[in-house]
Amino acid sequence: MGGIDADEEAGFPVERDQKEEDQQDDEQKGCCDKFHFHVSRWMLPEDLRETYLERANCLPPPIFIILISIGELAVFIYYAVWKPQKQWVTLDQGIWNSPLTYKPDRREEAWRFLSYMFVHAGIQHIVGNLLLQLLLGIPLELVHKGFEVGMVYMGGVLAGSLASSIFDPYSAVVGASGGVYALIGGYLMNALVNFREMIPLLGIFRILVIVLIVGTDVGFALYRRFLSDEAGLKVSFVAHIGGGIAGMTIGYVFFSNYNQKLLKDPRFWFCIVGYIAFLLFAVLFNIFLSPASY
Repeated sequence: MGGIDADEEAGFPVERDQKEEDQQDDEQKGCCDKFHFHVSRWMLPEDLRETYLERANCLPPPIFIILISIGELAVFIYYAVWKPQKQWVTLDQGIWNSPLTYKPDRREEAWRFLSYMFVHAGIQHIVGNLLLQLLLGIPLELVHKGFEVGMVYMGGVLAGSLASSIFDPYSAVVGASGGVYALIGGYLMNALVNFREMIPLLGIFRILVIVLIVGTDVGFALYRRFLSDEAGLKVSFVAHIGGGIAGMTIGYVFFSNYNQKLLKDPRFWFCIVGYIAFLLFAVLFNIFLSPASY
């Protein structure tokens, strides 16, 4: 019968062959490609996803955020295990006497304005920061690479300690919240500005999640600062705000310029000049105007 296709006569429709080929293509994509597909949906507007997926690969891995997290965890374990404390939940004298902690009366030791990020006040503090920076930092670093994420993170850490030294000058600072909030601030601004270009329902969900996390964390930080009866130095909450503002300015510029030349963006230079002006003011304040004694 000349009008019958040989494949149909054999019971193997062409459509089935096409489905099998598509299924094989999906299987060949692998976990890495699927992961990058979901990363692009969370991190980029629709018009940039295809470009990202064409270039995406798992090499190199997100080295910066992984190494910084390992360093923070190692320091926490050191003070919790090798420097015995009363309990892991709230570390006491070990971290206050650490050469890494930012303390107002030791602020002439300039490295403390950055090194405080390695020291955490308890297990809930380190776990919260590590979860946030890994869940957000790894996708950001896959998209924007380690240099951009590292600049935003470290910029938030420094802005956090300097802001605390100005607005809460008698309080110590520990934890990586300045860096974490810089990542959150940059991502949040990017999500808000590109809201229409991202999946609307997903955009609403991610904004609500960020607001919930930030609200809970800042509320806990305020409790520890003003209401907690724990002995010892009070931990400043201002680093959260300083890091968040750094992220919403510098972080936004870095994270909204995917596949573009950053140096040609006037927003980049505006944010850099503003950040440098803040650094100079903070340095002069700490040298000449701070009420906290050395």
